Amino acid sequence: MFDASQSVANVNVTATKSVPKGATAVAYAVATKGTVARQLGVNRAGLAANNFDGKVGQMLAVPNGEGVAYAVGVGDPDSIDLAAVRTAAANFARAASKHAHLAINLADLGHLDAKAAGHAVAEGALLGSYRYVGLKNDESGGAKLTDLTLVAADKRSKGVRQGADDGVVVARAAALARELANTPPTYLNAKDIALKAVEIAAATGLDVEVFNKDQLTQMGCGGMIGVNQGSTEPPRMVKLSYSPRNPTGHLAMVGKGVMYDSGGISLKPSNPDHIAMKMDMSGAAAVLSAMSALKALKCKAKVTAWLMCTDNMPSGSALKLGDVLTMRNGKTVEIHNTDAEGRLVLADGLSLAVEDKPDGIVDIATLTGSALRALGTEIACLLGTNQDFVDQVKNSSAEVDEPVWQLPMETRRYRKLLDSAVADMRNIGGPYAATITASIFLTEFTGDVPYAHLDIAGPMENQADSGVQAKGASGFGTRLLIDLACNFTPPAEGAAHTA
Repeated sequence: MFDASQSVANVNVTATKSVPKGATAVAYAVATKGTVARQLGVNRAGLAANNFDGKVGQMLAVPNGEGVAYAVGVGDPDSIDLAAVRTAAANFARAASKHAHLAINLADLGHLDAKAAGHAVAEGALLGSYRYVGLKNDESGGAKLTDLTLVAADKRSKGVRQGADDGVVVARAAALARELANTPPTYLNAKDIALKAVEIAAATGLDVEVFNKDQLTQMGCGGMIGVNQGSTEPPRMVKLSYSPRNPTGHLAMVGKGVMYDSGGISLKPSNPDHIAMKMDMSGAAAVLSAMSALKALKCKAKVTAWLMCTDNMPSGSALKLGDVLTMRNGKTVEIHNTDAEGRLVLADGLSLAVEDKPDGIVDIATLTGSALRALGTEIACLLGTNQDFVDQVKNSSAEVDEPVWQLPMETRRYRKLLDSAVADMRNIGGPYAATITASIFLTEFTGDVPYAHLDIAGPMENQADSGVQAKGASGFGTRLLIDLACNFTPPAEGAAHTA
């Protein structure tokens, strides 16, 4: 069920200096100036007659006797960047989705680093080919791609091949995150994802520990137990550890894994947003999938991850408004809305992460509707307590083209909105600035460790195919977290964000 092998994992990716005979769809980069590849079978005048002038995003299919050649616009040949190359490769793979063997020369653009270009092209093409089949009896809509060949000149082929290998690892991780989040909740509960995590850990060189309900109770994880108490499915917390020799730093990741979020007794309305709540575990899916790539990419930092997995359901035993929970770090929380549950499970995960004494903690969660309303469906909200660390997240965002926008952590102004008459705080801060107040709530559990929070409620899901994204769960944050881990350095002291 949650296996991306149909569309990504079993694709054979190679790099050669010429187009192989078996490729039935071949993409040729065409810039706004310069020569046009002879193999395309049409000159610049012929392209212009078909309203194609090489601008970024343009594509033209040119049938030939053996298959189809595609002219792929790359714009000014001296200024195209990796994001554009990645998107162009994805668009080509989608346009040629009926073909099993694709070849593409986009990684051969001379001004781009060969390894980086190979990475971007392989990643883009594989993610562009991704299709979720799920429980359909008719699997004809699934991906047909079995072979992908990156064509590059001799002097670039080694770098392109090395980059393509890394791109495959990242694309497979992102596809896994999509597959997990697309899976119906009946087929993927907290126990299921814990079993999947154990399987992935064994295959990718990770250490793994799984904690059940009794253990979480003994550990004082009141947020997890409180959110779970209305569900017939028990919770699971999964701890994953990647430990290279002589690590350059220690990064902690915490993912919200609410496998299905009904809202609890603060019940969500029955609308398309409610249907999408099988994806409320997208944060945990992104963390698990990112962790799966670290050994293959030779990540130099130590990375420890916590997946906080449970349902949030209404029942006679469900969490009630006015209840008070005691979290792992001992702080008490009064419940004012049972649909503000993600921060409760994250609080326990963050508390445990602090105890591990990392150099930085990043969490990722489909946390607030306010994030969606503020930044829409393509940009995640980013907040943090240490600007150096936040800037590392921003840099990774730009590198992989998973956009974020930083909001202020206005603790001085807004912490009072979380005040409670009976507990240390309450779990919501009122109708305004909800993304910020939720983030402030989470900082109560991060101690003095540099902390960054990603709210991916907006880009959690795609309504249509676009670039590297496919309709359905986006897997947003997976590639960002991989890049962050692989480039992580302990944040500078004194870089606290003081707003």
